[in-house]
Amino acid sequence: MKEKESMVMGVSQRILNQVRQAVVGKDSTLLWVLAAILAKGHILLEDVPGVGKTTMALAFSRVLSLQYSRVQFTPDVLPSDVTGYSIPDQATGQLRYQPGAVVCNLFLADELNRATSRTQSALLEAMEEGQVTVDGVTHPLPRPFVVIATQNPTGAAGTSLLPDSQMDRFMVRLSLGYPSLRDEVAMVLNRQEGNPLENLRPLISREQLAALQELVAQTHMNETVVTYLVKLITATRENPDILRGASPRATLAVTAMAKAVAQLRGRDYVTPGDVQEVFVQTIAHRILLSPQAEGQGKTAHQVLRGILDATAAPRLR
Repeated sequence: MKEKESMVMGVSQRILNQVRQAVVGKDSTLLWVLAAILAKGHILLEDVPGVGKTTMALAFSRVLSLQYSRVQFTPDVLPSDVTGYSIPDQATGQLRYQPGAVVCNLFLADELNRATSRTQSALLEAMEEGQVTVDGVTHPLPRPFVVIATQNPTGAAGTSLLPDSQMDRFMVRLSLGYPSLRDEVAMVLNRQEGNPLENLRPLISREQLAALQELVAQTHMNETVVTYLVKLITATRENPDILRGASPRATLAVTAMAKAVAQLRGRDYVTPGDVQEVFVQTIAHRILLSPQAEGQGKTAHQVLRGILDATAAPRLR
């Protein structure tokens, strides 16, 4: 296992070093994005326009050799634009599938909350099952497959909030935020001789990424750590500040993210610290606070950190 462990960690560091050439000063967010990709998850970026979300997605697609597709969502984007549609084939007289934008390895759903609810729901099957169904025929998506969706800040005009069922399918919700003064200066200087994206080259193949994902999935997690994780999840369902707690899908998401972080830290086993590190980022967008908690100005992050503090972590022998 030592060889596998060092391979995941070593390759990941090289991937991040490459992506940092195009995305300056966002090391923590880049680490989270890579962890979610290794965990076979999808990423929701909630941020204002122009902070580098598209650049980041393009950088990962190039370094990981992923076929990339992007849709700028607006109210007139149709479900068939995403999933594809059937057209008559004159040669055979049968319907022929015309793939939609989601048939790729890395799909950037830009400003997804500007789309109608019907179009938003067109992504559900793709995100959960890795396939799309058109006219009763199921078409598998290429592997690996990851969705990076962006969402305008809550309250932006002309938006439709993502339904709870779709929010629960994103492994993590992240934010890039504005760069620091130093990082923004570095960004401008880096572009004096052209776009840094043009200098990025594939570092691993899609098959190699899929192999890394399988190694992450095999990361050992003993019963003591699993029990600790489930206690944390159960606490979200019993906390008076939370109206709706985390689902069993959330339990699996924390498990997958903890395994990815463990491998990124150079271990082939999960510790309680790994669970603690990923718990808030993986759960915050999945819970619904009570009106009383919201009235008191509490946030999901604060409530979840309180659960972490109140739940004793086990000691591994």
